[in-house]
Amino acid sequence: MRTPIIAGNWKMNNTIAATKALVTELIPLVKDAKAEVVICTPYTDLATAVELTKGTNIKVGAENVHWAEKGAFTGEISADMLLELGVTYVIIGHSERRQYFGETDQTVNARVKAALAKGLKPIICVGETLEEREGGKVEEVLVRQTTEAFKDIAEDALENIVVAYEPVWAIGTGKTATAEVANDTIKIIRDTLARLYSAKSAEEKVRIQYGGSMNPKNVKELMAMPEIDGGLIGGASLKAVDFSLVVSY
Repeated sequence: MRTPIIAGNWKMNNTIAATKALVTELIPLVKDAKAEVVICTPYTDLATAVELTKGTNIKVGAENVHWAEKGAFTGEISADMLLELGVTYVIIGHSERRQYFGETDQTVNARVKAALAKGLKPIICVGETLEEREGGKVEEVLVRQTTEAFKDIAEDALENIVVAYEPVWAIGTGKTATAEVANDTIKIIRDTLARLYSAKSAEEKVRIQYGGSMNPKNVKELMAMPEIDGGLIGGASLKAVDFSLVVSY
């Protein structure tokens, strides 16, 4: 069975002081969670989050990583830098990175390779826009994004990779795909991985999250779906009680 994984994506929120308050409140609330619990914080909060979560069941992730080990890449952070801090996971290819910062399928693949090479676990984001969904291009987009993201990735690396399906039209909008639609769409991703690798690996090794406005009200219905292995949580992850309710679905 695939172990459920629920990760908070804080985006550009929380100072160090706010991080201390949120994590301190969160720790006792999620200590008995049946899902793997991850919080992905801004770079400036990572050291604080790692220190506070030592000895707990909460793992810490970053929100991006560069594909180069070092060099003239002003404003970027390498995998080695994240490892030194004690980070476990890293979000790669989030739709906001694609939309605002020039992320492409090719740079996503390069970042995934860099993360895996250093032992970080990527959370690879894929998903269609409203225009693409209404235009009947959901499968085309997801097959392309998934295929490119996993290019030249060995099958034995799959157990260290999480995929997050995030319908771009449902992020921060309050709109959510129905549980059935989310499940059927995630199956497209899993079927693509089955074609790229094997049905066994796709079924047993790769966890696929839903990342479109999962919250305490809809988490039970979404998590009851056979293809959904967790969530990549935005707004609800910024409030300890809300996030704990999602985690303890």
